[in-house]
Amino acid sequence: MKNITIKNATIPAIGLGTFQLENELAREITAAAISAGYRHIDTAQAYKNESGVGSAIKDAGIDRDEIFLTTKVFRERLSKKDFMPSVEDSLRELKTDYVDLLLIHWPNRNVPVAEYMDQLMEAQQKGYTKHIGVSNHPTALLDEVLATGADIITNQVEYHPLINQTKLYTYLREHGISLTAYSPIAQGKVLGNPVLKEIGEKYGKNEVQVSLRWLVQQDGVMAIPRTSKTERLKDNLNIFDFELSTEDTAQIDQLKKDNQRVVNPSFAPDWDQVV
Repeated sequence: MKNITIKNATIPAIGLGTFQLENELAREITAAAISAGYRHIDTAQAYKNESGVGSAIKDAGIDRDEIFLTTKVFRERLSKKDFMPSVEDSLRELKTDYVDLLLIHWPNRNVPVAEYMDQLMEAQQKGYTKHIGVSNHPTALLDEVLATGADIITNQVEYHPLINQTKLYTYLREHGISLTAYSPIAQGKVLGNPVLKEIGEKYGKNEVQVSLRWLVQQDGVMAIPRTSKTERLKDNLNIFDFELSTEDTAQIDQLKKDNQRVVNPSFAPDWDQVV
């Protein structure tokens, strides 16, 4: 397993995403993932599965500090009044005294960036989280985030071979911030892609593994693929025994021209324009 070191955090480059996994299935998949060697687990209050994820970690029979655990504050609970109770609820559900990374899940136009970032920094000061970051924040909002003085370590965003995130990725690298890729296989849309398929055949890998490898070969990028099938857990980890060539990477880079975004809810911020 490759680790990403960002500021004073060391994080496994591949983690388990748990979006859309109901509580009991989240418990089963998380337990199986830990058995398979995963040590980076991602959840969120909005997923309504923190209890299942927390139970799996608690029952895994390994020290809590061996797991890098991320959760997120729901956009409806970003105000000063609601923020800290939200974090405390998450910790209770997760059955832990702290998380390793606490993220702002989505920005909320009704809550100023400075207000929720102040609360996020306070949660860190209280010891509720070791590290802080954001999710779904384009560069304009990141300017506001950094203006607060917050020492964020990541921005978790949709990132896969079929979307153009060049502007955002460049910004994050310039500011020493990592990118955590959610929906790293475009919710299955990479399957059957002829470019990814042909490259995979050279290495005995599939389109998913090629996509994940393309991500983790980039400086400062980690990925959190989600699966509801335990047999795919090991496949998603089995990407560290080959390396894409410069030519392979150039071919995959061309796929972003279609700029396919698969997550775009009505409350999404104004995304960065394609450069």
